[in-house]
Amino acid sequence: MKRVIQKIMFILFFSTLSLLSYAQQTNPGDPGGDPIGGGDPIGGGAPIGSGLFILLGLGAVYGGRKVYKLKNIVDE
Repeated sequence: MKRVIQKIMFILFFSTLSLLSYAQQTNPGDPGGDPIGGGDPIGGGAPIGSGLFILLGLGAVYGGRKVYKLKNIVDE
C-alpha cells in the first residue's frame, strides 16, 4: 500500500510540475518602434522559469530519495 501511495504522489508531483511550466505567460508582441533604441535586455531574452522549476523538482526528488534510503538504513 505504501508503494502505491508513493507512485501516486510521484505522478501527481510531476504532472503538477509540467502544468506549472506551461502556465507561464509570454510577453505581448512589440508595438513597433523603440524610441530608446535598445534591443533585447541584458543577458538575452531567454526565459528561465520552466527550467528552474524542473531543476528544483528534480533536486527535491533526489534529496527525498536520499533521506528515504538513509532512514531505511538506520531502521534496520
